[in-house]
Amino acid sequence: MSKKQPPSVFAPEYIARQIYFIRGQKVMLDADLAVLYGVPTKQLNLAVQRNSKRFPEDFMFKLTLQEVKNLRFQIETSSWGGSRYTPYAFTEQGVAMLSSVLRSERAVQMNIMIIRAFVQLRNLLASNKDLAARMEKLEARQERHGSIIEILAEEISALKAPPLPAKRRIGYL
Repeated sequence: MSKKQPPSVFAPEYIARQIYFIRGQKVMLDADLAVLYGVPTKQLNLAVQRNSKRFPEDFMFKLTLQEVKNLRFQIETSSWGGSRYTPYAFTEQGVAMLSSVLRSERAVQMNIMIIRAFVQLRNLLASNKDLAARMEKLEARQERHGSIIEILAEEISALKAPPLPAKRRIGYL
């Protein structure tokens, strides 16, 4: 991706904007992590490759070309320029493992902030699920009440209708 200039103070909102949803997981890209840790992307990737046993596929994976295209479209970067390789995506566990690979004080501090951003995002998603469940219950209740009101309205309009003329009885009176 393109080289980004981070703000001087790493606000949780800035870090949260660097978390993407890819393959059903919340991940951060190697270039974004390198900016946060203050190291070149190449150095970060070399450190990961030297310690590849610490990064199984559920901690880190390489994006496909299609995922890179979709991501560029999503974050509105140009298709030319920037990196010439497909980036690595690190899950929350992979980001936590990076602190053992990158041993600088800044890496430790940034890891703490990044993990907090992941937790904050998880809590936000959980609260949205709760809200969605409550909305579904309300909608079901509204539909149930709506059908009851519809039946009552039909009964009331039947009562308002003029009575049918009395039929003359045929036969012996």
